[in-house]
Amino acid sequence: MELLDRIVIDPLRRSGQPCIRDTRITVQDILDYLASGMSMEEIVADFPEIERADIQACLAYAAARERRLLGAA
Repeated sequence: MELLDRIVIDPLRRSGQPCIRDTRITVQDILDYLASGMSMEEIVADFPEIERADIQACLAYAAARERRLLGAA
């Protein structure tokens, strides 16, 4: 599975925000947890339905979005 395949956008889930597959946990939620100082291990412990690779997928998604917004390839 490619990292970005773990991120889905479903208009019926969390108002169409990008979420980790099969959950209601958004990319923004994960970025907020990381920004607050939580480690990947702490996030996975708090949310056993996600894996470390899901958190890496959130970071990859955010990086790709930034590249698109800045017009970089």
